[in-house]
Amino acid sequence: MIALLTDFGTYDPYVGIVKAVIYSVEKDVEIVDITHNIEPFNILKGAFYLSVSYEYFPRETVFMCVVDPGVGSSRLPIACK
Repeated sequence: MIALLTDFGTYDPYVGIVKAVIYSVEKDVEIVDITHNIEPFNILKGAFYLSVSYEYFPRETVFMCVVDPGVGSSRLPIACK
């Protein structure tokens, strides 16, 4: 399972593109949308939503969280287990 949490909104194609890329790699994965309506660039709100959501998901869920004031920047992603 992959859970998505972003500040992308739902008025453009970006959430759909993310899902298409995921399905192109693994067609049988289940994708759950936590939210895509975090205020743009509000990292603290994204962290809060993740903190109140993660415990309800299966243990091996992958959380893809993108709330980034510099999308496309040279900053590295964070991965935690």
